[in-house]
Amino acid sequence: MGMNTDGARRNVSDGVGMILLGSCAGWSLITAAARDGRPEGMLLAVLAVAAGYASGRISGALLPVAAPCAGAVAGLALAVAEPGLSPGLRYAAPLGQADATAALLTLATGAACCAAWATPVPALRLAMRVLAAGIALTGAVMGSTAGCAASAVVLLCSLAAGAMPHRGAGVAGLALAAALMAGAIWAVAADALPGGLADALDSRFTGHRVQLWHEALRLADRDTALGAGPGRFGELSPTAQQSLTPDGRPHSAPLQQAAEQGLVGVLLLAAAFGWMLYALWRGPRSTPVVLSAGTALTALAALAAVGNALSFPTVTAGAGLLAGWATARSWAGEGVEQPL
Repeated sequence: MGMNTDGARRNVSDGVGMILLGSCAGWSLITAAARDGRPEGMLLAVLAVAAGYASGRISGALLPVAAPCAGAVAGLALAVAEPGLSPGLRYAAPLGQADATAALLTLATGAACCAAWATPVPALRLAMRVLAAGIALTGAVMGSTAGCAASAVVLLCSLAAGAMPHRGAGVAGLALAAALMAGAIWAVAADALPGGLADALDSRFTGHRVQLWHEALRLADRDTALGAGPGRFGELSPTAQQSLTPDGRPHSAPLQQAAEQGLVGVLLLAAAFGWMLYALWRGPRSTPVVLSAGTALTALAALAAVGNALSFPTVTAGAGLLAGWATARSWAGEGVEQPL
């Protein structure tokens, strides 16, 4: 009876997730029609997440160890082979190398950690952790400071997850960390921080990026309901137009949503992230697998708060894949754990 109830709750979670993703796509179409915007970017991101999540659920059920292992290797190979994934400055503070490269390294580390906890073979588990450590070192060699740091955090948190008896506190902590990061960036954009703290944070970012955040918040204030329209930040921001390599984005996913799709867009973005964490919490996989994936997705959210990581389909599809692997129910019935 309990297992049937858990299965029903997971089905509800999946249904809510698809409704949320559909709402993100629908709202982008509504705001685009109202403001003559271009919703293609948001539609592609939603499609990539949905496709990645479905693929992760299927491959994770069939190959709970091999699928995330292959994903980790593929993510690392893509980050190394295509270091110029971001059209912006290649070495832009504080992310170091391209935003997408740092995000791919982070997701690859999370996949390796999930594979490590999913296998019962000690030698293979050690090999997966060595791979995760190698991914972090690769980020350092490539000059991706954020990729190296985020990968190291994911690996350390994954190791610590083995000693955590209940996942609820861990998932709540991840949600709080993401909220604090987004709130800090919003406060920087609004000049709402105390002098000392504001100076400390401003020193971590270029003046150009902070100015983009200021203009994104000003656009959001002009129309809190609908925003300026998807894809229109670049044409309405003087700072973006004056960039040496203009990409039309404010380098912050929450602020871009606020500027282009209003308050509803921000709430939908937050709800989509919250749904992923909820799906992990309710998922059947072991607590270390869940928290490893959750840490990687939270690190991705932090990168997206200060960069353009979510503007690339490879990254959004990778996030969906990782969430799918960490919530898949093995057909063999192994590794099933009651969430707490």
